[in-house]
Amino acid sequence: MEDKQRIIQELVPGKQITLAHIIANPDSVLYEKLGLDPSVEYSKSAIGVLTVSPAETAIILADIAIKSSGVELGFVDRFSGSVIITGTVSEVEASTQAILRYAEGTLGYSVVPITRT
Repeated sequence: MEDKQRIIQELVPGKQITLAHIIANPDSVLYEKLGLDPSVEYSKSAIGVLTVSPAETAIILADIAIKSSGVELGFVDRFSGSVIITGTVSEVEASTQAILRYAEGTLGYSVVPITRT
């Protein structure tokens, strides 16, 4: 008889931004599926998507995003660590860069490079 091995997996969150992605010129259907308002004129320019751990840091990221450029806050979830911002490509990029600089330089977080589609 074989001994069965039991594996227990745990999430041990570090201080990190695990995703920083900019979607340029998204289709309006993506706005609708995300629950964002596709009728706002500038909104069709870009969507920024970030995830962070610990999840509560999403509140800080959202604050930095709206203070650093003219983006609109599309979504923030302090439980999953998700932040979605919308605006022009340059606004979303400026906010994302400001977030990464603050997280790495001030909070001591590990960050990822910005990716784009």
